[in-house]
Amino acid sequence: MSDSEFRGLRRGADYQFGRGAGAALFPTESAVEITHTSSGRPRQVHADDGRVATYATDGRFVLGLAGGRRLLDSFAAPAHRVVVGDESEPFVREGRNAFAKFVQRADPDIRPGDETLVVHEDGDLLAVGRAELPGEGMADFETGMAVKVRQGADS
Repeated sequence: MSDSEFRGLRRGADYQFGRGAGAALFPTESAVEITHTSSGRPRQVHADDGRVATYATDGRFVLGLAGGRRLLDSFAAPAHRVVVGDESEPFVREGRNAFAKFVQRADPDIRPGDETLVVHEDGDLLAVGRAELPGEGMADFETGMAVKVRQGADS
């Protein structure tokens, strides 16, 4: 991997998730392994702790659990978080979607389509996925999917 490719990945993560995300997700070149498409575009970023992210065709990162853990450790609550309680914890942990009626609170800056961390009220990472509703209104909805879970912590 070239130095400019590595800097580009970090810059893209900072843009998508906020300043400091690039360093959190990709601490050093030697700490991550990048697979590429046949055309040479970055595709998957892996580390010792698992898949950090996939580089989607639209230029955005799709988080893996390893990436979710890194963001959870690097950003103070409520950044990127959707919080659920005991009632939905086992289902979300298995990889099922998080529904609005079980959301206790969420980062008000989350927009539909954003990559999010679904966490238990005690702070444990349960899953990573894509927000389907705006963060500021998630807890207000009685029906509907809040987060389309892509990977649960136990799946």
